[in-house]
Amino acid sequence: MSYPKVALIGLGLIASSMFWAMRRAGMDSHVTGYARSQDTRDTARRIGLCDEIVDTAEDAVRGADLVVLAVPVGAMGRVAQAIGPCLKPGCSITDVGSVKAAVIEQVRPHLPEGVNFVPAHPMAGTEHSGPEAGFAQLFDNRWCLIVPDGASDEATERLEAYWQALGANTERMDVAHHDQVCAVVSHIPHLIAYTMVGVADDLSRVSDQEVIKFSAAGFRDFTRIAASDPTMWRDVFMNNKDATLEILGRFTEELFALQRCIRTGDGDTLHDYFTRTRGIRRGIVEAGQDTDAPDFGRGGKKD
Repeated sequence: MSYPKVALIGLGLIASSMFWAMRRAGMDSHVTGYARSQDTRDTARRIGLCDEIVDTAEDAVRGADLVVLAVPVGAMGRVAQAIGPCLKPGCSITDVGSVKAAVIEQVRPHLPEGVNFVPAHPMAGTEHSGPEAGFAQLFDNRWCLIVPDGASDEATERLEAYWQALGANTERMDVAHHDQVCAVVSHIPHLIAYTMVGVADDLSRVSDQEVIKFSAAGFRDFTRIAASDPTMWRDVFMNNKDATLEILGRFTEELFALQRCIRTGDGDTLHDYFTRTRGIRRGIVEAGQDTDAPDFGRGGKKD
């Protein structure tokens, strides 16, 4: 399902991938793009990203049938305030943020009557960022969570069809459940990765860089996650505090239990625990959300 005119506000990995996926799908939408940074706009123009790159968010959204907010969560409210008066009656506005309660709270007050706000969250990404990081296959067989929160069925179904045309699977979810689920599957894993890499960096300072030099696959995967955009993740944790702190508390309890098993030599409990978690990994592979190829299928790929 295409929209005659689409405005992408923010031109990083997600927005650029959306544009290339739209072109792959044969959508004839006219796509206008805007990014706050002049350098980013210049890069977008150079690589042919979007049909037109403009110098203000207001110009980007005029006449648009779909407006996509692809900016850090902490900037959503400011952008919505700027573009609100320029939105066409009957248009749809969506976002790609990994937090929903805070985004809805920030965005909705600035939208005029007659505008359909359908929050969404594509569960796809890499550790790379910027307009040149995007590629058409990013959303293939990944999930895009749709959080209607009062949006009309017509507007919701149209956005679902749009994301499906980009290659994604879609599922509707309510606000609180979305934020809790994402804390488990995305936010806390990133926080753990940032923490582990930070610990290794501290150790490397007193061990002649040996921790970094001899890193094995497990630590390399931590660094891959920890290389993600720092502004985006700062905003995620500042805007999803309740769910993040709840899941972090549960993680800490599990960690203490494992610590006790190691201290007391309870190998049976450790084995049972690792067996159960290994089964979860197999379930992810069977669901088509990753590959069981050696090195997670990344062997020979350029980092």
